[in-house]
Amino acid sequence: MIITNTEQVANYQITQSLGLVTGNVVRSKHVGRDIMAGLKTIVGGEIRGYTEMMTDARSVAQARMTEEAQRLGADAVINVRFTTSAVAAGMSEILAYGTAVKISR
Repeated sequence: MIITNTEQVANYQITQSLGLVTGNVVRSKHVGRDIMAGLKTIVGGEIRGYTEMMTDARSVAQARMTEEAQRLGADAVINVRFTTSAVAAGMSEILAYGTAVKISR
């Protein structure tokens, strides 16, 4: 499965658009991470626990999007984008979305 953030796939022609595909995940803060994040705000710098949490969440969202595209019989997902939003206090959603397509050379 080809995943790209561009409108075309190099050296391929889009033969059919199968529609929008999405994948999302909602993650909440861990108490231990929250305590460390609070301490980190005093001295500044990257909060690695949150960075890792968001990286993992992005991977899960992309995998779910890809699974949906595979169920539709897609060869690729184009125009892939990610967005994040606060769902509730201490909870964030990562959404991956794009257009599932059939391609040929």
